Amino acid sequence: MSGPLGDVVVVDLSRVLAGPHATMMLADLGARVIKVEQPDGGDETRHWGPPFAGDDQVSTYFLACNRNKESITLDLKSPSGVETLTKLVLRADVVVENFRTGVLDRLGFSMERLHELNPALVILSITGFGHDGPEGGRPGYDAIMQGEAGIMSVTGPPGAPSKVGLSVCDILAGMNGAYGVVSALYERARTGTGCVVRTSLLASAVAAHSYQGTRWTVGGDVPVSIGNDHPSIAPYGTFRCADGVVQIGVANQGLWRKFAPIVELDPDDPRYATIADRSGRRDELTAAIEKVLLGDTRESWLRRLAAAGIPAGSIRSIDEVYQWDQTRSQGLVVTVDHPQLGPIELPGPALRFDGAVPREHTAPPLLGQHTEAVLAWLDS
Repeated sequence: MSGPLGDVVVVDLSRVLAGPHATMMLADLGARVIKVEQPDGGDETRHWGPPFAGDDQVSTYFLACNRNKESITLDLKSPSGVETLTKLVLRADVVVENFRTGVLDRLGFSMERLHELNPALVILSITGFGHDGPEGGRPGYDAIMQGEAGIMSVTGPPGAPSKVGLSVCDILAGMNGAYGVVSALYERARTGTGCVVRTSLLASAVAAHSYQGTRWTVGGDVPVSIGNDHPSIAPYGTFRCADGVVQIGVANQGLWRKFAPIVELDPDDPRYATIADRSGRRDELTAAIEKVLLGDTRESWLRRLAAAGIPAGSIRSIDEVYQWDQTRSQGLVVTVDHPQLGPIELPGPALRFDGAVPREHTAPPLLGQHTEAVLAWLDS
């Protein structure tokens, strides 16, 4: 396979979302990813739905995070399964796992054992709450972590903490894991030895707090949920107009001076002189803006704001995003030929190299689809 990681072999012991997202990112970069699944059902997301697609009831959830991979089935509790995994480890550059703490040890493949077998191996291990500490072995899915890691407390309408509509903790952990693997491979090119890369849903969520985190750690202010408004900038959020809402972001003084006259406000009004002044009078300012916006349609306002260079946008449904010419022009929708469903479209990778449209992709595999081919490769 072509790509920056075209000579890298990844043994993927992970399942559900965080680990599979990490390995899909590596596969998108050209790595050969061999997904190891239990013979009895495989990755549990193969059974998550609805929706399911086709007569064979293929899980659309599984399709989302397993493109460009091969699938083999191994019973890791059997002697033959242990023997095959050992051969895979000897041939691999990377092993990825997201078992609960201690499971891999009980299977006979502790971190120490993996590095005894292959000292150059890069190992990515993803957990829920971290590998140690007072709650290190605690299991955790994305929704639980969104609550525990503070994300729900700053999401949703005031006083009604809400879950983000995407599995952000899982996705962030997968992204951080892939980033860690690539960094470890770069280090290995210099030293010749592998290492263990660890991340967790909790670590990834806290690392993403950004300005909401420093609002507390430096400013002493506990962030709360404020709906679609921005905690530090105004006007910045959703605003009602005659036939719905538009998003507007006025994040600096230059934009304010262009925006204010459009909504019949004086850019030199001392009440709104600075970003801090505008944030402090957010409700008052929003009411003044919407009084004008309610007099015309979304499309009309979006045209006027675009002509003035004001960042603004509509709120698209998911289906509209995939039909949008801009989405497709960026290679963000890929078509693959699935062995049961035929041609299907999937969300595509976010990276381009030298501006090139991403390479051709392969469909998420059927359970055990490549077992014979991989076993033959191991014996070659």
